[in-house]
Amino acid sequence: MLLAWGLLIIAVLTEISWGCSLKALSYFSFNRFFIAIPIIFSLINMALLAHIMRYLPAGLTYAVWTALGTVGIIIAGIFLFNEKINLYQVFFICLCVIGVVGLKLCPQP
Repeated sequence: MLLAWGLLIIAVLTEISWGCSLKALSYFSFNRFFIAIPIIFSLINMALLAHIMRYLPAGLTYAVWTALGTVGIIIAGIFLFNEKINLYQVFFICLCVIGVVGLKLCPQP
């Protein structure tokens, strides 16, 4: 079970890397060779999720992966691409994190 959560964290990191690589492709003028980078991250990501869902419920896995991936991409966008967010967005990002922590703390049926 602990291994599945560790793999889920790796899947979240590959999701963040995927999102950042897509942004980098649109932000910089790379040649066509660099389109392989988000494709590779996506394949790794999906393989990890498929494996994780053998051990954790699909809804929980997807909720954690989506929320933490979104938060990570927003934070990476702020630091890597100079994107701006306002106080309302910070509030709702915090709600996402609280929701993920709440899901983890809930007892499994």
